[in-house]
Amino acid sequence: MHLGMVGLGRMGANMTRRLMRDGHTVVVTDLDENSVNALADEGATGASSLSELIGALPGPRVVWLMVPSGDATEAVFKEALAHLAQGDVIVDGSNSHFTDTMRRGREADREGVRLVDAGVSGGVWGLKVGYNIMAGGERSAFELVEPVLATLAPENGYAHVGPVGAGHFVKMVHNGIEYGLLQAYGEGFEALAAYPDAELDLHAIAALWTHGAVVRSWLLELLVAALGNDPKLAGIQGYVDDSGMGRWTVDYAVDQALPLPAITASLYARFASRQQDSFAAKVVAALRNQFGGHPVKEA
Repeated sequence: MHLGMVGLGRMGANMTRRLMRDGHTVVVTDLDENSVNALADEGATGASSLSELIGALPGPRVVWLMVPSGDATEAVFKEALAHLAQGDVIVDGSNSHFTDTMRRGREADREGVRLVDAGVSGGVWGLKVGYNIMAGGERSAFELVEPVLATLAPENGYAHVGPVGAGHFVKMVHNGIEYGLLQAYGEGFEALAAYPDAELDLHAIAALWTHGAVVRSWLLELLVAALGNDPKLAGIQGYVDDSGMGRWTVDYAVDQALPLPAITASLYARFASRQQDSFAAKVVAALRNQFGGHPVKEA
């Protein structure tokens, strides 16, 4: 089928390649002209603007937004809505907050345009193994874009999860779970690295656990690869960013009074990783010295 792809970053460009490989016709645009030209050289149709991209598509037109969430998605959504007609579909593949998506769905509906929110997981491996896609929206809109989803996803790797907003909500919770899983692996391997009687082979242990162990997973396989490249991770600073979706999951939990202690703790652990010299730790050290005479390390 025909599709417009707006945004050719790490995800959008490789999604375009996967689509073209399966015979879809893709019109592409991006703020970076070089990215457009590169995909055009591979068989896509390049467009210098969003309006040109929309004009090159047959109806009902499907425009997939793969731009950063927040202001960028809002701006491109409004521009696309101004150029589309009744029956057309916008697919938002960004990590948008689900409440923003629900609002955009209502705005699109007033113009007769349908919105599908696609939570996409797979990262840089998606081109090779496929993208897991959690789609929200009207059933008819989902069915219209389903051939695209079937190409992008591995077998059984996409689903219609509910109305507009549900796709991004499910992806938000997915990323919250990811925070907890990553933290559990991090803490477990820190415990292994601190074994007092010998220096354990962390790479071998990680590889061992990928075969039949309860904790085996794709994340563990990726850790095997990382430890294979750098057994002590000496070249990596212990600084962990967060993309925002973990925060949104915790915000949602607070708003709904839901107990999500593991996910919440994993988010705060990321904050702690960014402190070179924690003032809170200084306070704890000083108090231990005051009440118990415990020694402190001089700064």
